[in-house]
Amino acid sequence: MSFLKAEWKKLVLANYAFDEVLLTKYLPYKTELDKWNGTTYVSLVGFMFKNTRLLGVKIPFHTDFEEVNLRFYVRYKEDNEWKRGVVFIKEIVPKVALTLVANTIYKEHYETMKMNHRWDVQGKEQIVEYEWIKNGQAQKISVTAETEPGKIQAKSEEEFITEHYWGYTRINERKTYEYEVTHPKWESYKINAFAINVDFGSVYGPDFKVLTEEKPKSVMLMEGSEITVENKRAIG
Repeated sequence: MSFLKAEWKKLVLANYAFDEVLLTKYLPYKTELDKWNGTTYVSLVGFMFKNTRLLGVKIPFHTDFEEVNLRFYVRYKEDNEWKRGVVFIKEIVPKVALTLVANTIYKEHYETMKMNHRWDVQGKEQIVEYEWIKNGQAQKISVTAETEPGKIQAKSEEEFITEHYWGYTRINERKTYEYEVTHPKWESYKINAFAINVDFGSVYGPDFKVLTEEKPKSVMLMEGSEITVENKRAIG
């Protein structure tokens, strides 16, 4: 049985070129940075969890909620094949119980903050927005996009960003947790405008402060789908 089943919906992704040297200390054991066309990316991602079930059970008041995370991309070679995955710098959710479970069982880096979201269709455009509060200051990522989705093109930047199906967590210098995330190929929406108001240094630490004034290389909106998170295993 999968550890978690849910729907991930309306994923906003802001993708930044980043100094790979600054990511070295966050790399899990046995993984290496996964680049696209020679660029190392970190992504700010906001989305909704819907219909969430933990070990097949819906937990009251914990089925639908926002998440915003900062992640980067890695790969791990096993049996001469590369597994492409993500590493989370921090995952923000509005429920204390979610933070407790994720940090205890998966050794992730969750933090609980007050959050809200806005989904609004206006004619042929949609607004998708995620907001969270850090030290009393509102942080926000928002996009205005078209309402008709399209397919992700093969070998595109969109495919690189979204087609990472493993999660890797650094436990220490000689141990990594690995877990699989399953979902079908997503559809994307054309972005017409975006706004990002985030104090990256305050939210994610001094290594990421530079992103506060940085312009993302790309911003995306994915429709999302049903997903599963499988049980973890140790590497090392």
